[in-house]
Amino acid sequence: MTETKDAFPVKGMDAVVFAVGNAKQAAHYYSTAFGMRRVAYCGPENGSRETASYVLESGGARFVFTSVIKPTTEHGRFLAEHVAAHGDGVIDLALEVPDARAAYAYAVAHGARGLAEPYELKDDGGTVVLAEIATYGQTRHTLVERTGYDGPYLPGYTAAQPIVEPPAQRFFQAIDHCVGNVELGRMDEWVAFYNQVMGFTNMKEFVGDDIATEYSALMSKVVADGTLKVKFPLNEPAVGKKKSQIDEYLEFYGGPGVQHIALATNDIVASVRAMRAAGVEFLDTPDSYYDTLGEWVGDTRVPLHELRELKILADRDEDGYLLQIFTKPVQDRPTVFFEMIERHGSMGFGKGNFKALFEAIEREQERRGNL
Repeated sequence: MTETKDAFPVKGMDAVVFAVGNAKQAAHYYSTAFGMRRVAYCGPENGSRETASYVLESGGARFVFTSVIKPTTEHGRFLAEHVAAHGDGVIDLALEVPDARAAYAYAVAHGARGLAEPYELKDDGGTVVLAEIATYGQTRHTLVERTGYDGPYLPGYTAAQPIVEPPAQRFFQAIDHCVGNVELGRMDEWVAFYNQVMGFTNMKEFVGDDIATEYSALMSKVVADGTLKVKFPLNEPAVGKKKSQIDEYLEFYGGPGVQHIALATNDIVASVRAMRAAGVEFLDTPDSYYDTLGEWVGDTRVPLHELRELKILADRDEDGYLLQIFTKPVQDRPTVFFEMIERHGSMGFGKGNFKALFEAIEREQERRGNL
């Protein structure tokens, strides 16, 4: 019923699309370290002379990694310049919509900057309708209407076998939320953009002491569609004694962009153990955090001693609790990282953990010489 009432109905996240220097190697990393399964490919072997793209899935989560082989068009040059300027990063938070033409028309009429008017792609699997609008930095939202398509991803892609044998149990099942970092003073502007352009509502707000340490601070607001399938926290730096994590990201990414992607898991313990064994590095949390954790979080599915062992954070609100942990940046630039999150009723974002989390990030910043 929600979709028929929403001015801008959204079915969910269609894909997170990365521009990377070497898509083949990135696809291998996410297959082995994140347990994802390659399902589709587009490259020179099937007619794409300019770019190579690998499509990986884990449950309902889909990542696409694209790199340039030899730029010959405006799109290829954009991708090559994006990687040169920003390093590996997210260029597209693609949204599945029931009607891409209607969604595009609504967005542009309400202030969005259109990047590509609705167009169709076809192959033996059927037809997909796509359109593109701009958001913060060089990030875009591709609006994807795929109700008439049963191919592996998009027309032009062919089905592909997994790069490695996928794990018996998925490390994660869905994309929980995607976090964007924007410049100082522009968070409210982008919150208003999502309110107006997509009809998203404000879900949470974190300001002042909510989200500060002794040395640095930031402000964050969360926008979401009516079904809460798509959630976009937006961060901006705040004045502090030293450089915040948002300042560091903006400096090394070269502007606004997607900071981290939260992945929903049903078993954070199994996921973290497997990912650590595969070489994923997670932020450390001091033992002192766990000394009083049980007093305010109470009982959780995972015993306190195991949370302490694996450095998993916990938080509780009026609706339930959540368990979460954050990776270190997954590339040499201190930019994009990931969060693993297991929810038990709570629809929050770990407010009770902000201080511990940001202090952990500051320790890493200090090691990099960027605090």
